[in-house]
Amino acid sequence: MSDLIPFMKPRLDGKRFEKHSIPLEMFRDLAVLEEMVIEVAKWRFRKQHPERSRAPRGFADGISIDLTGVDEGSAIPLIALLAANSGLFPHSNLEYFEQARDSIVAAVSAAENDEPITDKLPEEFLPYFDRLGRSLRDGEAFEFAPENTARPARLTKSTRRKLLLASPTVEEVTDEVTLRGSIPGIQQEKKTFDLHVLNGPTVSGVIPEFHRKEILEAVTGYENGVRVLLKGVGRFNRNSRLVSLDSVEDINILDPLDVPARLADLKSLKDGWLDGKGLAPVIVGLDWFAKTFEANFPDDLPLPFVYPTAEGGIQLEWSLDGQELSLEVDLNLHSGIWHSLNLQTQQDESKVITLEGEGDWKQLSMEIRRLAGGQQ
Repeated sequence: MSDLIPFMKPRLDGKRFEKHSIPLEMFRDLAVLEEMVIEVAKWRFRKQHPERSRAPRGFADGISIDLTGVDEGSAIPLIALLAANSGLFPHSNLEYFEQARDSIVAAVSAAENDEPITDKLPEEFLPYFDRLGRSLRDGEAFEFAPENTARPARLTKSTRRKLLLASPTVEEVTDEVTLRGSIPGIQQEKKTFDLHVLNGPTVSGVIPEFHRKEILEAVTGYENGVRVLLKGVGRFNRNSRLVSLDSVEDINILDPLDVPARLADLKSLKDGWLDGKGLAPVIVGLDWFAKTFEANFPDDLPLPFVYPTAEGGIQLEWSLDGQELSLEVDLNLHSGIWHSLNLQTQQDESKVITLEGEGDWKQLSMEIRRLAGGQQ
């Protein structure tokens, strides 16, 4: 017989989880959590039995950590211990698994509150966080103790890094990356390629067989400015500098008008770039617009040309069928001046629009779609 014992109800907080669903990539993190709990449980056993140098053979036999459902409230995975028992006596090692859970939660809470981490969990277990929480994105959190509103023990990109670097043996941290850049060459004998990241370092990675074609196309077109969008796992040093690619999940050839890539180019501008005049766009503003544009601009709409403005902003321009469209963006105010001109009727329209919310971008996209379709 087996008992299903409630073990943990963490809360996933973030836009991806608002519909009470969990992306499949997050299940990799939950699998790591099971590995970690088992090893920490063995440590808890040894701590209470100092005469033992290791946990008994078969310590975790008959115990598994299972996902039994997803509760509402963002997304709350219901995690239970499935424990075999013998007659009236439950599995004898359950208490160590519960202590392990509490130690992990305490370590995350310590990281969030800038308290000593290794007082809660020995440094030997901290490298587990290299895989646990790697799927989290900016603005997302894995709340291990959501019922504790004062200290919900939030694992975020920031607290994950603190946990990892609390171990002096950890020299590098891995993280999921989305990178734009060019590929100047490959090393056939090593089966690796070099990626020159826009406004970043040149790093190497193993050529994935599924994307060999795209890599060769990028190498062939390197001199003509061909760029790629790469998604994978990067390795960073303690100073947050990307040093290599651990793995590559996807590579795509970028459209020549790719907006985030063009914005990355503009980061190299300095004040006085326009005949001694002209303000350089602020980098934080370029980063904001790149992220906002990519999140909100539909893939099926034509991409604009992007130019810097003398005032330190940017201007997007579309030349469609009989229409000249432009959007002059103030990178500080997060707003823009929209202008459209019908070349046949000379009908001219200008208006100020905000670029903060999803609704603002929907309105802008509808307008571009209408004009691109030739409607009046």
